[in-house]
Amino acid sequence: MDENVKIKVENLYKIFGPTPKKAFPLIEKGKDRTEILEKTGNVVAVRGVSFEIKKKETFVIMGLSGSGKSTLIRCLNRLIDSTSGQIYIDGKSIIDMEREELREARRYMMSMVFQHFGLLPHRTVVNNVEFGLEIGGMEKEERNKKALDAIELVGLKGYENSMPDELSGGMQQRVGLARALANDPEILLMDEAFSALDPLIRNQMQDELLELQAKMHKTIVFITHDLDEALKLGDRILILGPDGTSRQLGTPEEILSEPADEYVAKFVEKVDKTKVITVSSIMRKAPVVSIPKDGPGAASRTMEKNGISSIFVVDTDRYLKGLARIDDTVKLHKKKERDLEPILVRDIYTAYEDTPIYDLLATAMSTKYPIAVIDKEYRYKGIVDRAAIINEVSEDTDETESPMNFSEMEEGISNKDSDK
Repeated sequence: MDENVKIKVENLYKIFGPTPKKAFPLIEKGKDRTEILEKTGNVVAVRGVSFEIKKKETFVIMGLSGSGKSTLIRCLNRLIDSTSGQIYIDGKSIIDMEREELREARRYMMSMVFQHFGLLPHRTVVNNVEFGLEIGGMEKEERNKKALDAIELVGLKGYENSMPDELSGGMQQRVGLARALANDPEILLMDEAFSALDPLIRNQMQDELLELQAKMHKTIVFITHDLDEALKLGDRILILGPDGTSRQLGTPEEILSEPADEYVAKFVEKVDKTKVITVSSIMRKAPVVSIPKDGPGAASRTMEKNGISSIFVVDTDRYLKGLARIDDTVKLHKKKERDLEPILVRDIYTAYEDTPIYDLLATAMSTKYPIAVIDKEYRYKGIVDRAAIINEVSEDTDETESPMNFSEMEEGISNKDSDK
């Protein structure tokens, strides 16, 4: 198995009922869930699902109520035993594990966060977070330290001795998250973890999970029925159909841009795609000139050859320096000047490859120049022009904040130059 794969699921079925094996002949004939239930008394919850989850990936499984998503996540740690198929963690079959080995895997390799917090009302925050470690037999001093570290990680420092009924819903869910993180698991299973929270707190918890993942780099499997939540959190998303089958697996952008079937298309039809589709999908390569190698003459010739009136300028390491205009380069060339620096326009806009197109709309309507696409080190990657942005944006999309102005980044770029 690929060493970058943390979890692998192969042709997984979970059938509830007295005689699960009787359902398979009907499944092979393509019968639906209702007919199988009527003829055999069994319910097909998960139907032939296969996927791989990469290490340190946030993998979202979503679907409507009854699609089998919560059953599926419980199969991953065998809270529910699957009917057939295989589940591998780091290449080892969890289905074939003996009871003690499974207990150890649950204790040290993976933790679970549920929709309902399940806090013990008579125990303080720190005692709740310690609980799993205590059951596992960890010494008091060690488990207390681990609990306090986890409490600080989720932003609850100062509330260690509070009781659950003294906390808001969002804070109680943080305690549940801290409890799951206390033993530093490699895999975090989150079943509708934020669904019981009101919208404002839910959105805040999503943001905090993203920040935590940037620090922790866990493998996270997150269950939700909310597409916006899936799009926000997921590196990749698996959409389950109402029959427990896999309908599509892909990145948020792939699912929005190329829904696999009508069922998925209905999921995404009301989503503002411009808030998810990124610059990388519409950027294009464009000619640049490099200083100090290229001067006004070379810049003028490149622009003339490509039929453009302005061109971005980089240095030898591809750091973006600014933009040169044809009128200015021609004047400098006539004066026999060789340095482009004095005429560089720095009042230009830039975006990263992962910037949502939505964030560029306001600028696209007003800027005179293309938007330069750069990486996190300020290196030039390509351009996005107004036509490409407008083509992607629906007519009723509201404008939003402009992207970053390049002139405001000069200090950061200067620091890069000084480090060379």
